[in-house]
Amino acid sequence: MSRNLPDDFADIVRVLMSIEGRIIVTGMGKSGHIARKIAATMASTGTPAFFVHPAEASHGDLGMITPRDAIIILSNSGETRELAHVIYHARQLKIPMVAITKRADSTLAKKAGHALILPDVPEACAIGMAPTTSTTCALALGDALAVAMMKERGFSKENFSAFHPSGSLGAQLLKVRDVMHTGEELPLVPADAAMRDVLPEMTAKSFGTAAVVRNGKLHGVITDGDLRRHMEGLLDSTAADVATVEPITVKADVLLGDALKIMREKKISALFITDDDARVKGLIHIHDILRAGVK
Repeated sequence: MSRNLPDDFADIVRVLMSIEGRIIVTGMGKSGHIARKIAATMASTGTPAFFVHPAEASHGDLGMITPRDAIIILSNSGETRELAHVIYHARQLKIPMVAITKRADSTLAKKAGHALILPDVPEACAIGMAPTTSTTCALALGDALAVAMMKERGFSKENFSAFHPSGSLGAQLLKVRDVMHTGEELPLVPADAAMRDVLPEMTAKSFGTAAVVRNGKLHGVITDGDLRRHMEGLLDSTAADVATVEPITVKADVLLGDALKIMREKKISALFITDDDARVKGLIHIHDILRAGVK
């Protein structure tokens, strides 16, 4: 199929992109399950779409289909009786109708304005009747339509994140700025601060670290490890004496997954976020990332 897309594929993408409403996807039985998934994929990738059950359509749900819409109808045989009312309604509205079927000579293919013909290959089951190969091909074709329209729309990771705020997909697309600590939460100390004043600040903010600032810019960081390395004469030292200079930092638009990768590679538990002028804008702890669902 990838080497031999149906002839009308590109034209159908253009037709579906041109409508002002939504794409209705429908089918009966196993085709209905595939239709639901195609509609869900389109909706989550920037193409407004939803599934209408053909039997429910005959009992009032035809009202969900409007003259601004287009409809994709799945039927392997192209002769599914339950689709008759949907086909008639779509023709009455004169909306674009796309058939996904194996038979080019079927009623569905003939009545639809556009047809995507599935390859004429046997089903994978032992008796050659259970929808297996045909449903897999229909699903792949529906995904191809969704991805083609996604590309045409210039659908970005940011768009995808907006449609997937929950779950692991949404977490993978969150950025550092979405969960970082800011303002009064930040443990910030001047470079010339006495360590006897730095320790209470680190304890109060509970991140196990402090940012050492000189002339408004990040000079270094103090971690629990730095405290242990400077135990002798610690309270007589300044923050600049103890700090690790040129620390690892990230920008606010870095993905959480990338920040987590840095932390694991460098074996650190917190990162300060800086702007282009090295000013501290926030802090993110590894626990913040894990709580957000990034693994």
